[in-house]
Amino acid sequence: MNNQVTNGASKSKRISKKPQYSRFTQQELPAWKPILTPGWVIASFLAIAFLFIPIGLVSLFASERVVEIVYRYDQDCVPEMYRGNVTAYIQNSLTNKTCVENITVPKKMDPPIFVYYQLDNFYQNHRRYVKSRSDKQLRSAAYEYSTKECEPKERVNTTPVTWVPIVPCGLIAWSLFNDTYNLIMEDKVLDINKKGIAWKSDKNVKFGSNVYPKNFQYGAPIGGGKLNESIPLSEQEDLMVWMRTAALPTFRKLYGKINTSLEAHDTITVVLQNNYNTYSFGGQKKLVLSTTTWIGGKNDFLGIAYLTVGGICLFMALNFILLYVFKPRPLGDPSYLSWNRKTVS
Repeated sequence: MNNQVTNGASKSKRISKKPQYSRFTQQELPAWKPILTPGWVIASFLAIAFLFIPIGLVSLFASERVVEIVYRYDQDCVPEMYRGNVTAYIQNSLTNKTCVENITVPKKMDPPIFVYYQLDNFYQNHRRYVKSRSDKQLRSAAYEYSTKECEPKERVNTTPVTWVPIVPCGLIAWSLFNDTYNLIMEDKVLDINKKGIAWKSDKNVKFGSNVYPKNFQYGAPIGGGKLNESIPLSEQEDLMVWMRTAALPTFRKLYGKINTSLEAHDTITVVLQNNYNTYSFGGQKKLVLSTTTWIGGKNDFLGIAYLTVGGICLFMALNFILLYVFKPRPLGDPSYLSWNRKTVS
């Protein structure tokens, strides 16, 4: 009987999970417990205001230095006879898709000048669209038949029995943007450099140097652009840029770079091929030419956000100063706070 009691006591002692006493586990470590006096509150608001307002002004100034040309061409490039049925125009392979328009440079643009295409109302973040790709297949030729995730654009039926895979497979690659732009100024074609427009991680890791397009855009319907079957995917940067899907329905993707200066009031003749079908879903297409500064492209939001927060803090600080001057209140004695009171032993 005594042995059973002893064994039970020792067992309960072994399984006890009670932590050993320490100042950390008992939350007895020293802590900073600030007292928010009017002076501290006003000083904090003023510090934030004096920090954020200059940052906002500098950011806005940098954004204003960006020169940007945005030209919407999807409406202007439809012939008059097809204005009532633009879908028939864009889907007909026999219609002439060449469009020539002129744009004027508003201010001097120093190189590099980035050329983008912008799509509106195009939901690349749709769940089924985003999933329709095979990263294994893009990375290595050993996974050429790994197309299960690419439905409905995963294979081509050659006979009723056999089938061959599409490389690259999936809806994202199939809907590759295929409008083209040629810029001419003073009878001279501006060279658009399309090298270095994709992320290095995409070129070196995500797209394999031994993976070549096969059976791409085979049959009907044709989704978008075609790929050169003699060039590996790791060198087809247009595809890499397109397959990095956008999070919002309005997005820009880099088309190329111009390394030539453009002077104010220069006229650029744009010869473009209006191939991509955005008419079926009410989308828009725009050509964008933009310079950059240290803040990047044109983006007023960052400067406005800093100015808004700084302005609110300055407004609050001034209000607290007026209240403190005209309607002061007596402050309590901090020695009576619980952590300041001395215990009598």
